[in-house]
Parts: sequence; C-alpha cells; structure tokens
Amino acid sequence: MSITHLVTHSGGFHADELLSSVLLTRLFPKAQLLRSREPAWVSPAPAKIIYDVGGAYDSAAQIFDHHQRPGPMRPDGAPFSSFGLIWAHYGRAYLTAMDVPENDLDEIHGKFDEKFVLPIDLLDNGAIEPSVAGPLSALSLPSLLGSLKPVFDDMSPSADDDAFFAALPIARSFVEAQIRGLAAKARARSIVARAIAETAEATILELPMGMPYRSELDKAGADHILFVIHPRGEDWTLNGIKLSGDTFEQRADLPASWAGLSDSALEQASGVEGAKFCHNARFIAVASTREAIVKMAEIAVNEQK
Repeated sequence: MSITHLVTHSGGFHADELLSSVLLTRLFPKAQLLRSREPAWVSPAPAKIIYDVGGAYDSAAQIFDHHQRPGPMRPDGAPFSSFGLIWAHYGRAYLTAMDVPENDLDEIHGKFDEKFVLPIDLLDNGAIEPSVAGPLSALSLPSLLGSLKPVFDDMSPSADDDAFFAALPIARSFVEAQIRGLAAKARARSIVARAIAETAEATILELPMGMPYRSELDKAGADHILFVIHPRGEDWTLNGIKLSGDTFEQRADLPASWAGLSDSALEQASGVEGAKFCHNARFIAVASTREAIVKMAEIAVNEQK
C-alpha cells in the first residue's frame, strides 16, 4: 500500500521532526504532511508514517517516536531522536533519491549520520549541553531552525503550522547541501588519488579544478606535497595545505614578501610575470596562467629549503 499521510505532532516544532519531514516528503511527495496529536491520526496504519509522536518505536508499523521510556538507543547507547530513527530506516532510500551512486551509499550514509544526524539526536534528548552545541555548525542548526518559530504573542491558530511549513524548505536546503557536499567529496577522491600517484615524489600537486583534497593526501601519506595548484576560471591558484581541519597552520606558507600584494607589486616581488594576488595570510595566490603559477609554486617550495 502506498503512503498517503506523513504524521508528526502539532504545536511547537523542533529540528528533529522538521528534518525528518525533509527526508520523508522527498521520498513520498504525494503524501499529505499532517501535524496532529489526535489519537486517530497518531495510531499506526499501513498508509501512514508517524514520527516524533505516538509513544512507540516500531519500524514494521511505521511509527518512529523516541519520547517513551525506555526510548530507542543506538548500539553505542546514544539516544535516537525521530530524525535518527527516520535516517536509520529511510536514509539510504533518500540518498538514492538524491542520485548518490550506489557504491557511495554506505559511506555517505554513515558520514551524514555521524556529522549531522547524531549531534541533533543528542541535543534533542538533552544528552549534550547547549553551551557545547553552540560553536559547532552541525549543532547550531537546531537553534537556527528554532528561530523560525512564531513569536510568543502570535495568537493566530495556524501560527505553529505556518511557521513549520515555512521552515521546511529552509531545512531542506541545509540537508541537501550537506548530501551534495559529501557526494562531491566521494567523486573527488579518485581524481585526487590519481593526481597524487602521478605527482610521485614532487612537492606540487596539480588538480584539474578546485576540489576537496586534504583527506586524500592524509590517506595516501603524501606528506611531501607542500602546495596544490589548479585552474579557477581564467586564472590559476596556488594553495597551501592545512595541517588539519582544526587549525590554520599549513605545511608551508607562501613567501612573506608576497603577503597582501597584487598585480604589478606582486610581479615585482615574486619576479613572475602574470602574478596577480597573494593573500595577506599567505595561504593562496593567484596568477593569470599555468606557467606563472608553476613558477610561483616552485619559488615557494625553494623558500622551504
């Protein structure tokens, strides 16, 4: 039997059922999304998926609540929210609907769960303090979505529903952007790995375009590579490589004499015709041709000796 209704609770909303709705409305676009606490609606039936309401977790009956005691837990003991439950059961189907290649499904499903779903599960269940959640991007999303709730003195009987349905496309944009980013990293992996192999022992990695590369450098143990070059529009860029995602420190900086210079001033300082720009923090430089950017990269490497 096809799904005709997606049912979550009425009243104020949280990130978990809003993000669950993002997944389910893509998978079941013809189903009616209904917000209710009426017993008739939150009781399981073959044509309904019920989530974040109903007092039970039973995937066979298509009911995914987490507020009952004991609530559903992950294998490691972390609590699920409705988003985690929906992702566990429908996430792979959602990724397929997002055109993620089959070979990448398991990896992207796991990464999205770890980086995006789990933090929301923990915060929704009070298993992590808001003070810890605030600085972290994956955990600030519930606060951002919560800011879309109606103000306290909006007495319109439809205020909560209106705000929920207005927030839904905004939440969708965050989820889809995350998935597209993970899928892009998966596509980039083989390109970067091939470029690393072709680079051999050289210190400059050339890529055909801008793409994620640092994790593949770490995986390959290519610590000898100091800079990355690639075309960007009509120009070429020279990039430093961060030591990790938690710091701005690089394996090697661009020359201090280039910092903050552009055009003729940078050409004079570098001795490279076609040099166009170097960031003051010395992590990126731009030139008008490949020949120019290669010369700049070679100069930057020689300064490390």
